[in-house]
Amino acid sequence: MTDSVGLVFDDRYLSFNMGPELIQDSDPFPFAEWVPHSSSPLLVGRAKHLMDLYGVTDRMERINAFEPEDDALLAVHTPAYLEKVKEISKRIGGGDTGSGAPMGEGGERTARLAAGGVIAATEAVLSDRVRRAYALVRPPGHHAMADLGMGYCVYASVAVAVRDAQKRFGLERVLVVDWDVHHGNGTQSAFYDDPSVLFVSLHQDDLYPSGWGAVGDQGEGKGAGYTINLPLPAGGGEALYLAAFERVVIPAALQYKPDLVIISAGQDASVLDPLARMSLTTSSYREMCRRLIAVADECSGGRIVVAQEGGYSLKYAPYCTAAIAETLCGVSDADAQVIEPYGKRAKTQPQATTIGLDGEAALQRIVEAHRTYWRL
Repeated sequence: MTDSVGLVFDDRYLSFNMGPELIQDSDPFPFAEWVPHSSSPLLVGRAKHLMDLYGVTDRMERINAFEPEDDALLAVHTPAYLEKVKEISKRIGGGDTGSGAPMGEGGERTARLAAGGVIAATEAVLSDRVRRAYALVRPPGHHAMADLGMGYCVYASVAVAVRDAQKRFGLERVLVVDWDVHHGNGTQSAFYDDPSVLFVSLHQDDLYPSGWGAVGDQGEGKGAGYTINLPLPAGGGEALYLAAFERVVIPAALQYKPDLVIISAGQDASVLDPLARMSLTTSSYREMCRRLIAVADECSGGRIVVAQEGGYSLKYAPYCTAAIAETLCGVSDADAQVIEPYGKRAKTQPQATTIGLDGEAALQRIVEAHRTYWRL
């Protein structure tokens, strides 16, 4: 098997226009100047810049994104929703595809290209062209429901890629780990009654969307137990996340024995993110990625795909993303790694070494809930 690492990136992702930031996704701010949208093209653009600067992309094989046909999207989305998105895309100025998922004129093509980017990365891994792959795509996808865009997400790219992989490669078990700070409601909804996908979400408790991602939401029907939600208290950092991995995520993943591992990688649990209150740093993302690579190495022949989701600190999230990419490439020499712009405080802040009382209580609740289905 090849040990190469693939990268999906397309300049057209930088053209996706979400318009200005709005109050409650509906009203403009009353300022004379336009308030830029939180989901800026700079986030993936700067990540790619850092990957180039530090030589990470030199280690990666380029994989071309493509625009999938309707059939691929219809495995997750309704026909009426696809038509709605296409119509909005034709309007001058675009519009909202649902609830807080705006796009400008022509945006449907880019959203489709994002889903195609994750499909292409997954196909490259499953066909043994590469062993691992990063789909550095935009817009994100994990909030998109079957008939509704949500939270900056138009098409559910990871869910679409999973269904495509199941259809074309006959996968029996896929592990999706979503570490975006916001709950991956769209991905959960797509597989809630389906044991062929183990969906694991680590997120800030009841942040967005409100009411989603409770620890008791564990799937239904044949899918009971195959949704694992880990709602974590605000303020948690590396110590809390790695404990969650050690006590829940990794044991369940190894018991599940996936044929493929996919990470929904939103770097908005970072210490400087404006839309959340967690404290992860570049080392946190490196370590979480390493642990899931180890799961893939043990269970799925090393096959792992990372798909870009959120992360909204223009100056910090790109470093976290680049750190994940270099981890996929096996860069371990500290002198060659992307720097930690938060400085020495990244390792000495209490959240890096200590689990707070609220965090420990949350972990205990999570473990007890999921022991119904998993040996934890």
